[in-house]
Formats: sequence, structure tokens, C-alpha cells
Amino acid sequence: MAFSGAAQATSSQVGLEPDAIGVTQDTVIGMASSAPAATVGLSLAALAAATAYGSGPIMILTAIPMLVIANAYRQCNLWNANCGASFEWVGRAINPYLGFITGWLMIAAYIIGTVAEVLILGPSVLAVFGSPTTSTWAYVGIGCAMGVIMLIVAVVGIRITARVQVSMALIEYLILIGLAIAGVVWVASRHAGTVPFSASWLSLSGIGGKGSAVAGFLVAVFIYGGWDGTLYVNEEVRQRRVNPGRAAIIAVALLAIIYTLAQVGFQGVVTPAKLQAASANGTALVAVANVLGGGFWAKAMALSIALSVIATTGTGIVLSARITYGMASYRTLPPFLAGVSRRWSTPVAASIVAGVLIIVLSAIYFLVTSVQNAFSDVIDVTGLLFSVFYILTALAAIGYYRDRVFGSARNLITIGILPLGSAAFLGWILVKSLLVAPAAQLWSIFGIVVAGLLLMLLGRLVLRSPFFGLALERERRA
Repeated sequence: MAFSGAAQATSSQVGLEPDAIGVTQDTVIGMASSAPAATVGLSLAALAAATAYGSGPIMILTAIPMLVIANAYRQCNLWNANCGASFEWVGRAINPYLGFITGWLMIAAYIIGTVAEVLILGPSVLAVFGSPTTSTWAYVGIGCAMGVIMLIVAVVGIRITARVQVSMALIEYLILIGLAIAGVVWVASRHAGTVPFSASWLSLSGIGGKGSAVAGFLVAVFIYGGWDGTLYVNEEVRQRRVNPGRAAIIAVALLAIIYTLAQVGFQGVVTPAKLQAASANGTALVAVANVLGGGFWAKAMALSIALSVIATTGTGIVLSARITYGMASYRTLPPFLAGVSRRWSTPVAASIVAGVLIIVLSAIYFLVTSVQNAFSDVIDVTGLLFSVFYILTALAAIGYYRDRVFGSARNLITIGILPLGSAAFLGWILVKSLLVAPAAQLWSIFGIVVAGLLLMLLGRLVLRSPFFGLALERERRA
């Protein structure tokens, strides 16, 4: 027996708005949840240092398993287009309890990842206006104001959300890509202070063999996270079984181009010392843009970053709310979270909970300095959370279509070997990350998992969700 999230809105029998957005808008939502400009700003110096400027091949190679995983999402969505996505796919193809934990990790990753981006919103907005202030209250005010605005947009409807996302994306990507191309030209012209192009930039070991491919992959996997956002609005996309998966693949491909161009274009503009110094206060991209074109372009880059953060705040609320709604529709989370507004066709309660969490956690980070280190440790494991549910989704696709795997050589490769190999690659990255992670980060992961287990017990024993009793499924044959 299969359900859609819309069919399970037990409280009001009102579902999400079908056929509200197209594949292009869905692609933009997936890309926005990855936050290209903000993510490049956060990772530029770290990836350049880890790879000794051999970051280009690392970004391209990392895109390959991401494309394979995106195709696994596409295959799962062809089977069951539900906004709970991996929560339901893993639960129905592997194990319901593992499905719940997958859904919980998805919610945690999007809430925590959004908070991480919001932390650089205040400085970016102030940089646009040339303000030198470092006032904590200014950062809090800007973060809260933007959070409330994006929450209102999320509640009012997916159509306006998509329009806002597309508008911001056009400006963000134009600035980011334009300045990245300018960076390539600048470095190629051998201006003073640049790190010149060389064959070593195409090597996995980087300049002088000092780079680490493993360390580069660790950073790159974090960079790509978020494209799966195209699937969590699947119930609202035209051709809901086909287009969200297609959008996921397109989003990964476009992100691969943007991230590779941005990394290669920006990393050599200033000296390694200046790049690392600027990254310490989150202004690496602004500093690079200032070298390329002076104060005007530095402000333009700050605008691009600010728009990136605002966009990912909006998608963080929307996507977290959809996942929560999908889980609550099965009563694995409190049923009030499955309510949908008759006026706006959005999960208002789930949106408010997600939005308030993001706003409050961001404010606490700035105002309560004693918890900043703990928050930072939690934020630093976000990429690992994405890796876990990407792996589980790939395995769910294999599990559901397992009768097909040995049907032909093509199926063996596309349904079996490639997703299994990609899951193994991400698993390897996950293990490597855990082995080098400080104890505080390991405790953060432990805390997130324990919280999920407690919620699972609530859903199983108190709410008595039927989800945990669902039989496993495999592809139905006509």
C-alpha cells in the first residue's frame, strides 16, 4: 500500500498544491539549497590549501558519484513521489526504523546547514553598504529580519517561493560566474601576487605534490551537499514523478560547473597567505573581488553572498518543512505538523517550527558566546549527515529495483555497480572524516543520533505510527 504525503494529511485532508512549479524552478531550488556563493566563500581557502591548488580535478571527480546518487534519487522518485523522499524510500526498501533515522538526519542537516549559512549573512549585508561595524546585535537583527521574511514567503506558497528564488539566483550566479571568469583572466595575466596556473593545478597531489586528494574530497563532498532539495518539493512539481529527479541531475551538473569554475578562478588571485588570512573572518571572496575590481566589485560579491544566504534560508525552511510534513503524515512526528493551510496549500505549522528554529539558533550563536564552540562542532558535521542519507538513498534504490539488477548488463552497471560504488565512495569519505574528527564533533554526531532515536521511540510507542509496521517493497512487475 503506497501513500503520498498529500493523501495523508489526516487533520484537514488538504494537500500541497500540485503542478505549482516546473523543472527549471525546481532546479533553482535545489541549487539554492547548496548556496553556491556562500559555500564557495566558506570553502575556497580550505580546499585550495588541502589540495595545494589541485582543486579542479577534485571538484570534477566528486561530481561523478554525486550525479550517480542524483540518478538514484530520480529512480526512487519514479517509484514513489512523496515529499518525505528518502525517509519513505529507505523505510519501504530497507527498514522502517532506518527510514525514520534517515528522515531525522535530513531535517537536522537542513536546519543546521541553514544556520551555518545565516551566520555570515550579517557581515555580508553590512559589506554591501560599506559598513565596518562588527556589532553582534546588528548581525542578530539582520539574521532575524531576513529569517522572518523568508518564513513568510515560505508560508504564503511554493509559487512565490520559486519566483523569489529564481530572481535571487540570477543576480547571485551572474556576479559569481562573472567574477570567476575575471579571476581566470587575472591569474592568466600573471599579475603580481597571483599563484600562476601550472600543470600541477591538474594533478590530484597539487603543487609540489603537497596536496591531499583525501582531504580535498572531504571538503568537496561538503560543498556539493544540498542539491537533493529538488526532491522534497516533488508533490508540488509538474510531472511529479519525472521532473524532480531530472532537476536533481541538472542541479548537480550545473553546480559542478559553477563550483569548479569558481574554485579555479578565485584561488590563485591572491597569495596563499592572504587567502588564508581573509578566510579567517569569512571575507575570502570579498577580498578576492576587491583585488579584481576594487570596492564596487567587492560590494557586488558581498551582495552575491548575501543573496546566497537569503536564498538558502528560504529553501532551508521550505525543505525542512516538507520533510517534516512527510514524516508527520505517517504520525512518526506529532500530527499537527502534517497540517496544510487551505488558503496557501503549505505546511504552515512545520514551516513555522523550521523557521523559528533557524532564527533562534542563529541568534543564540551570536548572543551566547559560551555555546559557540559547541554550535561550531555541530555545524562542522553537517556534510557528514548529508553523506549518510545520500548513501542510504542509493542503497534504497538498489533495494527497490533489486529484481532488475541482473536483468541486463546496462542494469547491472546503472542500477547496481554505479550506485553501490558511489555509496562506497561516500562511505569511505565518511569513515575518513570520522577518523580525523575531534572528539567534540563525534559527540555532536552522537547527540544528533540519540535525539533521533528518542523521537523514533515517541513515534513508535506514543504516537503509534503505522509506518513502523509497513512491509518492505520491491518493484512491481506488470
